[in-house]
Amino acid sequence: MRTKPLALAASAILGTSLLLTGGSPALASTGTPATRTAFEAKPIIWKKCPKGLLRDLKAQCGFLVVPLDHSRPKGKKIRLAVSRIKHTAKKADYQGALLINPGGPGGAGRDEVLQSILVSEKVGAAYDWIGFDPRGVGASRPALSCDSKHTGYDRPPYVPNTAAGEKIWLKRSKDYAAKCAKAGGALLDNLKTTDNVKDMEILRRALGKKKISFLGYSYGSYLGQVYATQHPNRVHRMVLDGVVDARKTWYESNLEQNHAFGRNMDAFFAWIATKHSTYRLGRTGAAVEKQFYKQLAALDKKAAGGRIGGDEWTDIFLSSGYASNVWADNAELFAGWVHERRWKPLKAVFDSDNPQGPGEDNGNAVYLGTTCTDAEWPAEWSKVEKDNRASYRRSPFLTWSNAWFNGPCLTWAGKSGTMPKVDGSKAPPILLVSETYDAATPYEGALEARSRFPKSALLEGVGGRSHSASSLGSKCTKTTIDTYLLTGKLPKRVPGRTSDKQCAPSFRP
Repeated sequence: MRTKPLALAASAILGTSLLLTGGSPALASTGTPATRTAFEAKPIIWKKCPKGLLRDLKAQCGFLVVPLDHSRPKGKKIRLAVSRIKHTAKKADYQGALLINPGGPGGAGRDEVLQSILVSEKVGAAYDWIGFDPRGVGASRPALSCDSKHTGYDRPPYVPNTAAGEKIWLKRSKDYAAKCAKAGGALLDNLKTTDNVKDMEILRRALGKKKISFLGYSYGSYLGQVYATQHPNRVHRMVLDGVVDARKTWYESNLEQNHAFGRNMDAFFAWIATKHSTYRLGRTGAAVEKQFYKQLAALDKKAAGGRIGGDEWTDIFLSSGYASNVWADNAELFAGWVHERRWKPLKAVFDSDNPQGPGEDNGNAVYLGTTCTDAEWPAEWSKVEKDNRASYRRSPFLTWSNAWFNGPCLTWAGKSGTMPKVDGSKAPPILLVSETYDAATPYEGALEARSRFPKSALLEGVGGRSHSASSLGSKCTKTTIDTYLLTGKLPKRVPGRTSDKQCAPSFRP
């Protein structure tokens, strides 16, 4: 499902708005060496970046040429948009190139070189910071876009309580998949995580580096696990924040996410109840929750301002499951509607997260391009329906919005791949970061990665509910990351299936 990793703190600091995606698939490789491609990596021709944030940061931009189909290295080529901020440290302190992936799949990463200003000055100076838009994404060419209105207004209620509503959603999903098939063509067969890993390896060679470092958030943490499995001798340092569970397929992980978001929404409702004198939405979490779904049902019958229906209401409050630092703002939105019928602030939030211009569904389209083909999706709607009705009974908040967001996978045109096994036994020491109640990539995934990468160490934001927020984290978290990136030193690994270092969470309500 779509996520908003908070790791991209600089997007908030510098006033940009990035809607990213995340999830939890199961892929990777056995411990055997990856097959080497015969493709010749050509050096990147660096030029000034287009006007805007990257130019303001004095970054350089260019394109990396890679095969569309890695099994046919002499066939059609595509271009990946790449950026760089060069190191300023002395030769003795230089740590090499550090690649960044912000999440997704489908998250544009060329702007991510601005992560260099969120670490300590010494760490920022020590690396060449490399951002890149993955295949099909952002400024890379071709970029996939199918129907920018698919996640916009005028949708039927998420919960398919009637046969007619279910039929409409199935048709919408099928139509979107068909539009993507027409728009994407052969690209749809080549958007798997394994394709992105091969692109990273070509990028390493194009940069002329024997090893690379990597900073991966959300889905990027999974990309890092696969790369470190298949190219362990090419990893210098690696930080994975918001760690996906490599045991699960995307389909399985979405069902798990439903319950994790339900838990965080319960905490959100309970917190509002403690502020009853301020918000007047209920004196208990159960009472607040009842009010929330009362409003949702009413909006399903009559949209506020003709725009904000029950689906939009759900989408607007989705951020409450990602991080507790938005709880106060979201409680104000909730109370403003209940007590004063203020719908315009709700619309402003929805519009900022769901731009409807041409090509604005690029991230969503590539998200599906990867999640629908990394692993086999259920072939029959009957299984999906059964699983999600069971999920809804336990966790009503997210279940059906998540199901329909992934609905196009039922008829997706791209060919599905075979899932290799993540095995970090040969990987060098890496740093894993997770918060205890991360909903998008539940904490158990970080524990599993720790067990699969025996030289790794896991930093836990104890009690935190944020997803991929380390760049806005506590001093303890930021210092640990900076120390590792600068020196390679990890927290001491302790016995058992547990975290190795505990820090305060990134945010509190």
